[in-house]
Amino acid sequence: MNILFVGDIFGSAGRRIVREHIGHIRDAHAVDLTIINAENAAGGFGVTPQIADDLFELGADVLTTGNHVWDKRELVDYLNSAPADSHERPRRVLRPANLQPNLPGFGVFEGTTQGGVDYAVVDLMGRVFMNATNDPFHCAGALLARIKAKVIVVDFHAEATSEKVAMGWHLDGRVTAVIGTHTHIPTADERILPGGTAYQTDVGMSGPYDSVIGVEKELVLHRFLTGMPGKFEAAKGNPKMCAALINCDPRTGHAFSIQRIMLGE
Repeated sequence: MNILFVGDIFGSAGRRIVREHIGHIRDAHAVDLTIINAENAAGGFGVTPQIADDLFELGADVLTTGNHVWDKRELVDYLNSAPADSHERPRRVLRPANLQPNLPGFGVFEGTTQGGVDYAVVDLMGRVFMNATNDPFHCAGALLARIKAKVIVVDFHAEATSEKVAMGWHLDGRVTAVIGTHTHIPTADERILPGGTAYQTDVGMSGPYDSVIGVEKELVLHRFLTGMPGKFEAAKGNPKMCAALINCDPRTGHAFSIQRIMLGE
């Protein structure tokens, strides 16, 4: 079974480069499950219902998010428009599972591929240098106790490398993959952990690389050089699509391989 995880889409440049490449990647690798982190897809901050629907049209099965999930207020009604047991598109847009209780949306989606393989996608957010989250480690354990699928992919949206690595070891042998998002810089540490879990600290941004993690570099430099605040805007130059391709055994959920992908125009 082949799983494609596409890293944080940033702004229109990210959406464009993903649109350009995702179809032939899915075809060339006979992808069974496609997951996209979409939390920066709307101008670098949040995701709108229309953009979510556009990404589903490109072949996404599940969309994950992170700390920018609430940046577009219209997403709240979208997340609330489908019940917990629904497989409709709004139910396939996840927010971190370890946010405060009773917030809109869900942090886990359980579905079945067209080939008949049950799977689950879990969205978690780190606590180191991040705000308003509960313990992701105990949350992960509680969620796994309820998930019946063998194929489980975890998007760990976190700032600190150490916290991401720790989560990989914490879930080794219990999930198919732990893929880090949020820092927008692809790491070269992809591997299969001893228990059979595919791991990468950060899959990287699908967006403009002539930037500072997606933002116009002049605006960021101004803030660093002067200490003065300013409005950030999404850059557009040198877009690249970053993703991870994971091959696993659908019967056990154990991963055989993980491959980094980085494609430009």
